[in-house]
Amino acid sequence: MDRRRFLYAVAGLPVGCFLAARPQVQENAVLTLFLCGDVMTGRGIDQILPHPSRPDLFEPYVRSALAYVALAEEVSGPIPRGVDPTYVWGQALEAMAKVKPDLRIVNLETAVTVSDDAWPGKGIHYRMHPHNVSVLKAFGIDCCALANNHVLDWGRRGLLETLDVLHRAGIATAGAGRDAVEAYKPAVLPVPGKARVLVFACGTEDSGILPAWAAGPTQSGVNLIELSESGLAAVAEQVRAAKRPGDIVVVSVHWGGNWGFAIPSAQRWFAHALIDRAQVDLVHGHSSHHVKGIEVYRGKLILYGCGDFLNDYEGIAGYEAYRGDLGLMYFPALDPQNGRLLSLRLVPTRAKKFQVSYAPEEGVEWLVETLNREGKGLGTWVVHQPDGSLALVWS
Repeated sequence: MDRRRFLYAVAGLPVGCFLAARPQVQENAVLTLFLCGDVMTGRGIDQILPHPSRPDLFEPYVRSALAYVALAEEVSGPIPRGVDPTYVWGQALEAMAKVKPDLRIVNLETAVTVSDDAWPGKGIHYRMHPHNVSVLKAFGIDCCALANNHVLDWGRRGLLETLDVLHRAGIATAGAGRDAVEAYKPAVLPVPGKARVLVFACGTEDSGILPAWAAGPTQSGVNLIELSESGLAAVAEQVRAAKRPGDIVVVSVHWGGNWGFAIPSAQRWFAHALIDRAQVDLVHGHSSHHVKGIEVYRGKLILYGCGDFLNDYEGIAGYEAYRGDLGLMYFPALDPQNGRLLSLRLVPTRAKKFQVSYAPEEGVEWLVETLNREGKGLGTWVVHQPDGSLALVWS
């Protein structure tokens, strides 16, 4: 028995799996990304930032964004107002400083606008004041995926302002644009000495994206797709039009409902097909308010549901069993030559008082149990690391 097989046997792991230790490669030959679930800095969170928007809402039962601050305070205690731009990130800043990823990619689930054009008939409207964009800059975000069900909450004027504000702040965007051409184009993120990373973003109707939000030849909107052969062909064409030899391709996709651990067969087929037929190296799936199972398919990482990372849902009752307060910071290390996953480090987090912190012990145990249960059919599980993080193991 060779040394690797011996170590796996001692650890009680099946021979043939890949443990946390990555292959022996030089550090400068590893491309490390940061990914997470939905980042929602609007509504209640916007109200505690230095430049809050008008709090007016048009929800069936809530007419002021300040009500969400009050709900959170009822369960967690006082929340400060006019906070520093770093406040909401809390201990996530420390975790980020330890890993020092090459790129930071998030799904930004809010408009960044002063528009009052609330989309008619839509029950929920998220917005953050443009002067609060410093919050996103404080986390060092490189790219925001925008193909989601909230980016047009405040109309097409709100979308255009969101794009302008983010671009002026030096933050790239993907998945939404002034027309279909812009919505389909990737964010191009060069990492000197390693690779050029292309981030495409798209979304499906079952995540709550309205059909009217689809970008067109002369209409602003999002990259709306179907999980079908035609949808796959559309994404593959977008990749072919932009990819050069040596590029790493990430597809960030907003799909499915908010609750439920089951992974629809259509999602799994689509993710596999993106890798097999569209030259995609990593699938970054989101929409679920809780973490879901993780898969490594032909050496490429698939995140089906990252769970929420930051939101103002604290105090809203009804789905406590899913632990929507818990999240993960995903740090995949990729081989920049071929996009294969070398390791995946996961940092467990909890959102409380509109701030991200390290998850408490019971929260970490819940995440481990959940990831192992849901990953069983996908050939993955996680193991604790000495620094408190988790490492993905795959067969």
